[in-house]
Amino acid sequence: MTTPPAQHSSTDLARLRRRRTVVLALFALLATVAILATIVVGKLNSNLTVVQLEPDEDIGPGAAAGAQVQTDPLNILVLGSDGRDAGDGAYGEDDGTRRSDSMMLVHVAEGNERIEAVQIPRDTVLDLPACTDRGFGAFSGGRGMINAAFNFGEGCSVEAVEALTGVDVDHVVSMNFDGFATVVDAVGGIEVCLEEPISDGHSLLDLPAGQQELGGEDALALARVRYVIGDGSDISRLENQQMVMSAIVQRATDREVLSSPTRLYALVDAITSSLTVDAGLSSVTKLAGLALRVNDAPDERITFVTMPWQPAAGDPNRVEASPDADIVWSALAADEPIVFAEPEEPADDPADAPAPDETTAPAPAPAEEPTTVDATTRTAADPVCG
Repeated sequence: MTTPPAQHSSTDLARLRRRRTVVLALFALLATVAILATIVVGKLNSNLTVVQLEPDEDIGPGAAAGAQVQTDPLNILVLGSDGRDAGDGAYGEDDGTRRSDSMMLVHVAEGNERIEAVQIPRDTVLDLPACTDRGFGAFSGGRGMINAAFNFGEGCSVEAVEALTGVDVDHVVSMNFDGFATVVDAVGGIEVCLEEPISDGHSLLDLPAGQQELGGEDALALARVRYVIGDGSDISRLENQQMVMSAIVQRATDREVLSSPTRLYALVDAITSSLTVDAGLSSVTKLAGLALRVNDAPDERITFVTMPWQPAAGDPNRVEASPDADIVWSALAADEPIVFAEPEEPADDPADAPAPDETTAPAPAPAEEPTTVDATTRTAADPVCG
């Protein structure tokens, strides 16, 4: 016997149509999101400029495809480019050369337990290694400042840093002046504190003392200013650079930025548009994996360190790595924490010391202490103000 077809009231049919409409709308929404995500990722990937670390390295599309989050120790050379072709000429006249205005060797420890970012003064003198042409010309090497290697490409800067430190560099990232300012603006500016007012015509900076919010242009100028602080050397401005970098880390990981899709996209767009990377970081996926590693490290264990230095032999206006620097490089290469010397406290007056108790057995010899490094440091958790 044939079962008669089910009968539906007009109310049932209307409900089914609404459900079908909702389902179709949901599929359409998901399809739209997928298309937009593809477009966005493709757009962000195309923002990146890719350079060779090795002369024959593949830097074409897909060179970094399939990248996964790693937990092994990682060393990344981060460069700030002072190429004068950026912007409207506000940073100086384009003379056709490139120099690395700032340089950090960033070590991400195994398991993301800590990060050490060692600032290398751009005036550091060493025997620069010869470098094969990677699209910027070949370099024959010779005695010079470490920032000169950048004129022949990021890969040559990597070889110079490896020669200085003995540490293998896995990746390189460089950012130009315009990009730095745009990133600061994308996070909504940064907060800094100045002990004294700064006014400098070279960097177009005029800031009062005290706590204040800075936009991108002023933050860049503060990171670059040198002639009116300390002795006017490159070393004098490294402390300001540490403060600016800490402020950017704190603002970029603020809930207001991470919870706002508009601001977060603006930040990622600004970053990728201003970055030059090696093939191993030439995708948003790979950069996201690196960002997750950085985010996994506690702020109090992200340490900015100035390379231990001394005046260069034969040229007091330049610097070279001091013996303490070897301790830093060895720690990075072995993925071990750097042990920093505690600030010295004023010595006690011997007259105030209690008289020795001759009946007391002599104290045991102290255990051997780890070798410490005397260097300027700051962590990402240190308050910028207060």
